[in-house]
Amino acid sequence: MSTGTASKKPRGSAKARRTAARLAAVQCLYETAVADRPAADVVSEFIQYRIGHEVDGATFVPADVTLLTAIVRGADAEKADIAALIDAAIRPPLERDRIELLLKSILAAGIWELRRNLETPAPIIISEYVSIAVAFYGGPEPGLINGVLDRVARRLRPYEFGATGAGPIPGGELAGGGNGG
Repeated sequence: MSTGTASKKPRGSAKARRTAARLAAVQCLYETAVADRPAADVVSEFIQYRIGHEVDGATFVPADVTLLTAIVRGADAEKADIAALIDAAIRPPLERDRIELLLKSILAAGIWELRRNLETPAPIIISEYVSIAVAFYGGPEPGLINGVLDRVARRLRPYEFGATGAGPIPGGELAGGGNGG
């Protein structure tokens, strides 16, 4: 075991790497929107210059690059469908156009996972994105994330919430494109 701290990078558990991927995905989606850059370019740059590198004096758990890439590219490709799900899930007087960009980025990543990452239970996905919101906000915003993702999850995955049915229909709207994460 090496004792050199300069070259030692945190490895982290698989769960920690998935959590780091989700945070990085939100950051990438935010940057994609702010800079009006292609998602693939932002992800590539993020992987090349941030993951496993020192950022602001700290080296963080490296993200699961496969999950990170899937979330960002998927959420970007499906942004119209995701926007419709957000619109259907928010409660008046809120309007999607009035929700700030960081919250939209968190919701987009979470909704993409609820749609496509069927290997991960909805409550875990919701919890992960609420935790991300807590890291950025100290007010009611995490509750908004929780509420919207919960409503979307109940619509997309009713079988996980005690509704009748055994699960998604193979080959149906939610099958395929999933990511093992």
